[in-house]
Amino acid sequence: MADLKARIASRTAKEFKDGDVANLGIGLPTMVANYLPEGVHIVLHSENGFTGLAGSAEKGKEDVDVINSGGAYVTHTPEANFFDTAMSFAIVRGGHVDATVLGAMEVDEHGNLANWIVPGKMVAGMGGAMDLVVGAKKVIISMLHTQKGAHKILKECTLPYTALGVVDLIITEMGVMEVTPEGIVLKELHPDFTLDEIKAATGCELIISPDLKPMEEE
Repeated sequence: MADLKARIASRTAKEFKDGDVANLGIGLPTMVANYLPEGVHIVLHSENGFTGLAGSAEKGKEDVDVINSGGAYVTHTPEANFFDTAMSFAIVRGGHVDATVLGAMEVDEHGNLANWIVPGKMVAGMGGAMDLVVGAKKVIISMLHTQKGAHKILKECTLPYTALGVVDLIITEMGVMEVTPEGIVLKELHPDFTLDEIKAATGCELIISPDLKPMEEE
């Protein structure tokens, strides 16, 4: 499982370009900071109040004052800036975040997102996701393709929505998919899987790109 999550995080990191300001959500998306390509200089924003987020802190070298939005100990760049929550969300709501990477419980073919609650169960809640999905210029969902075999990519979300029509890209251990007005287009397929396998693991019809290529590795 850890290897699959690392695969997803590594591939997600390739979506950034020089100069981007990017936000990483809690859970799997926080791993993306450990896989940023060499030579690509981006600014990572952490919604709990700083820019200049770097990778995970080494065990024994943690700074108790530097955590990411998921509460994990992290490091920061020399140019890091620390500020309060009001400033952090002003950055998001002001349209200054180029891309956000979030997890999801469900995504559907219309780009609708459900990632904050399962009715009747205790979960973390919406947090800053409702601001990020409308404030960021690009919304990337990085997640495992299924949940204990159940579809997470659907024709229509069954769980309460976070936001409608906001998802641009979905990256899983099986492939890379772009949300378009026509539906979800499979652009990259990981060599560990066949087309039939990814179709069976997806709860809506996938449009196969004529330029389909193998999913990029590290």
